[in-house]
Amino acid sequence: MNRREAVRLLLLGNAAAALRGPSRGAAQNPGQPDSSDRLYAPSMVQERSAATASDNDPLIKDIEHRLKCTCGCNLDIYTCRTTDFTCSYSPALHQEVLELRREAKDPDAIVAAFVTKYGERVLMAPKPEGFNLAGYLLPGAAVLTAGALLAGVLWRRSRHTVTSAAAAAAPAPSGSAADEERLRRALADVVD
Repeated sequence: MNRREAVRLLLLGNAAAALRGPSRGAAQNPGQPDSSDRLYAPSMVQERSAATASDNDPLIKDIEHRLKCTCGCNLDIYTCRTTDFTCSYSPALHQEVLELRREAKDPDAIVAAFVTKYGERVLMAPKPEGFNLAGYLLPGAAVLTAGALLAGVLWRRSRHTVTSAAAAAAPAPSGSAADEERLRRALADVVD
């Protein structure tokens, strides 16, 4: 089969496909989603109530940014409830925060209530005390140690390179006239 025949078969195949119409997996009517489409599942989305002013209150946002959602997504409550509409945990946690705030509790008291109820794992960042200090200090110490080791290695290599270059550039020590004459005779014997 030559190139012309291959192009002709390709064009005929495309023309036949166009005449047949769209296949099952081709373009869909936007008004009617395909029932086999796993990405379109309206039952997965939670019904949400209309947003109120307290939902977007900066103080509530700040509190929710400090607390982790318990659904396992490792996002804070605010981010989870505003981005993952399939999560059923974050709206309930948000309502808990709102209820505690209605009781006139300050942000630290709300966070403390969450820690009491869910444990310290609900915090986005652990308290800097006790063993938790290792999580704050060890990464910085490791970076500083690695930087110091790298600087030391580079400094030693640059000193070695400078010393080697200086030794190569240094003039050869001159010998006595007798040594030079003996060297000329040895070279003459080798050349002959």
